[in-house]
Amino acid sequence: MVKVWDLPTRVFHWVLVLLFAVLWISGTVGGVDLPLPGGKTLMNTDLHMLLGQVVLSLVLYRVLWGLVGSSTARFSSFVRGPGAVIAYLKAVRSGQHPLFTGHNPAGALMILGVLTVLLLQAGTGLFANDDILSEGPLAAAVGKDLSDTLTGVHGLIADALIALVVVHICAVVVYRLKGENLVKPMVTGYKDRSSLPPGEPAPRMVSPLLALVLLAVSAGVVFGGVPHLAKLFGG
Repeated sequence: MVKVWDLPTRVFHWVLVLLFAVLWISGTVGGVDLPLPGGKTLMNTDLHMLLGQVVLSLVLYRVLWGLVGSSTARFSSFVRGPGAVIAYLKAVRSGQHPLFTGHNPAGALMILGVLTVLLLQAGTGLFANDDILSEGPLAAAVGKDLSDTLTGVHGLIADALIALVVVHICAVVVYRLKGENLVKPMVTGYKDRSSLPPGEPAPRMVSPLLALVLLAVSAGVVFGGVPHLAKLFGG
C-alpha cells in the first residue's frame, strides 16, 4: 500500500461534503437552526451565511495547499491541458485504463471546476440577502439593487454546483463499476501499488502543520478581512 492522499486533503474533502449538505438544506429547505449557549439560536439564514464564509476560507486554503502542499495535492502535479483530458477520455472510451497516482486529467478538470464555482458561490453570498432579516456582510456596501442581483446569481451558481456534484458522484459510481474504488483512498489515504503507474515513486507528503498555518491565514483573510471591507465601504 502506498500513501497517496495526505490528511489535510482528505479532511478538506469530507468537511466540504458535510458543509455542502448543510448549506444545501439550509438554502433550499430551511429550518436548520443552531442552538447556542445562553439560550440563543443561530437562525437558518444566519447559519447559512456563516458556513458560506467557512467554505470560502476552505477554498482559499485549498488553493494555497495546491501550490505548496503534498505532491498529489499540488495543481502542478495533476492539472493538464485540454489535449491531455481528451486523450484520457478517448483511452477510457476505447477500454483502456490509464493509471494515475493522484487525479486523472478528467478528475483534475472536475476539481478545478468545483473550486472555481465554490469560490464564485461563496463570494456572491457575501453580498446576498434574504429580503427579510438576514444579509451577507457586504450586502449593505453595494446597495439593495446590486445585492438583489447578486442574490439571484448566487442561486444560479448553486444550480451549477449541484450539477457538478451530480456529475462527480456519477463518475465515482462508474469507476467503481469498472473496478476502481475512488472513495476508499480518500478515506484511508492509501492505494494499492498495483493501481499506480509502474515505477513511479511514492508521493511526497508535506507536514499537516503547514496546512494548519495556511488554514489559519485563509480564515483570517475571510473572517478578519470581510468585516474590515464592510466598514471601509460603509456596510
